[in-house]
Amino acid sequence: MDLSAFAAEVGLDDPVGVLGLGTRGGPRPGARVVGAPSGIDWLQPDEMTVCCGAGTSIDELSEALAAHRQIVALPRGGTVGGALATGHGSLLALGHGPMRDVLLQARYVSAGGEIVTAGGPTVKNVSGFDLCRLLVGSRGALGLVGEVILRTRPMAAAAGWYCGPVDPFATLARLYRPAAVLWDGTTTWACLEGEPKDLVDQAMASGLRQTSGPPELPTGGRWSMRPSLLRSLPERGGRFVAEVGVGVVHHSEPAAPVEIDPAIAVLEERIKAAFDPSDRFGPVRAPYM
Repeated sequence: MDLSAFAAEVGLDDPVGVLGLGTRGGPRPGARVVGAPSGIDWLQPDEMTVCCGAGTSIDELSEALAAHRQIVALPRGGTVGGALATGHGSLLALGHGPMRDVLLQARYVSAGGEIVTAGGPTVKNVSGFDLCRLLVGSRGALGLVGEVILRTRPMAAAAGWYCGPVDPFATLARLYRPAAVLWDGTTTWACLEGEPKDLVDQAMASGLRQTSGPPELPTGGRWSMRPSLLRSLPERGGRFVAEVGVGVVHHSEPAAPVEIDPAIAVLEERIKAAFDPSDRFGPVRAPYM
């Protein structure tokens, strides 16, 4: 994919940021807005990789992969670039892995207007600096991503959601590789993938019944907690849905400010200064690494 037009649009001097479909926010106020390239460049089902523009909608990408019985572990809605920029994984992160493992290679425009390649096009690539992991969750503060190569995964033979008034931590230990285990303090939900009979057997053995999907998530704030501390959530008040085994909590209240370790703050300032010394792309919303 030719990114020269995108690089020219980003330019060299003024504050600028990318806006996709607007589902995950956008650039800082006052910044000039540009759009990342969109469209699927190539799809290699045998290699389980796909290359697309960062402005490609996740729904479009999912539809193309479904024709080959494959998926990509990105949350639904919005664009590929927007999902990678926020770094927030889907509800299936427990089984499908973190967002940073999805991105194999990114081609982005630097603050100096250069087109930079980070990562490699294959799943087993180990060469070079692992800049892809810095870009995921950076919200465009280090560079504006134009094209990505993503890791895909096979689509499960069957998948279903199950729920019941059972202990979520015992359920996580009992189930075989669940894609998700959610808990709201009284009810546990589990997403199971595999052969249809295996799903039913696992659910029955765990005291779960089939349901139509996951619970509605509170939208007040997204908390990050150590998985071992999730048991304390009912004592804190408010409505919540916790991703057991992951540590993400969808809560009715905003997340409390996080006290950043001074050493981490210094490191982030150095990284920001190296990638964007003139602060064209906006501040790093730490901590993100």
